[in-house]
Amino acid sequence: MNGTSSVTDCPRPGQAHRVVTPEAIAAVEAIVKENRRVTVNEIAAHMDMSHGSAHHTVHDVLQFQKVSARWVPRQLTAELKERRVDACHELLKRFEAKGDGFLGRNVTGDEIWVHYHQPETKKASKVWRHTPSPKPKNSAHNHLQERLC
Repeated sequence: MNGTSSVTDCPRPGQAHRVVTPEAIAAVEAIVKENRRVTVNEIAAHMDMSHGSAHHTVHDVLQFQKVSARWVPRQLTAELKERRVDACHELLKRFEAKGDGFLGRNVTGDEIWVHYHQPETKKASKVWRHTPSPKPKNSAHNHLQERLC
């Protein structure tokens, strides 16, 4: 020992230094606000900075957290309710015009809705948000639906 009494770490050559400028912080915040689903790797590539610096800026400086959207039960809009009524009226008209022959060509069962979309994975649905922000929600009625008769 050479008589040094400090217990703190001294800077060492090769130790990473994070230099985050106010301009870089503003640019990263604009990227996140434009696309809440952007990844840290995409931010790093766009800003030409390391993954660690991008992560530090997003998490520690801007205090964003990545959260998954929750699915809420499907809620029928007025338009969807009207489409159901119209479909029922159309089927009734066909029955009145063709009689029992119409019924013989139909397959019946419980009401079935087929959703023509690929549900996103939990990871794909993640968005950036601040802690006090409300949690994001996905609703199934936002996706294209088609009724099978």
